[in-house]
Amino acid sequence: MHLTELSELLEADIYCGQGNMKNIISYVCAGDLMSDILVFSQPHSLLLTGLVNMQVVRTAEMLDIAAVVFIRGKKPTEDMLELAKQKGIALLTTRKTMYLSCGLLYEAGLKNVPVPLAE
Repeated sequence: MHLTELSELLEADIYCGQGNMKNIISYVCAGDLMSDILVFSQPHSLLLTGLVNMQVVRTAEMLDIAAVVFIRGKKPTEDMLELAKQKGIALLTTRKTMYLSCGLLYEAGLKNVPVPLAE
């Protein structure tokens, strides 16, 4: 799914990365613990989170995440926008909850990032 279609589905506002809107997103990871995202992410995926701080953008950069969507209307800070622009990461905001956002993306055919089971 193109990031443009994804943003329309989530009724998201685009804060930066408008040049990336033709990028294809195949996987979604969602969470507020960046330690979990570090383990359960895949390059060129979408990150859904309610956490709004610089660590989110730095994590997205390290993992080559294509875009971050902040849920519940949360907005990125100016510092976050500046870093995301430098790193080519799209930042978006939706007013939808994490649960609803994940459900909509799942219904649209996006896959969960494959997760190894705990032993």
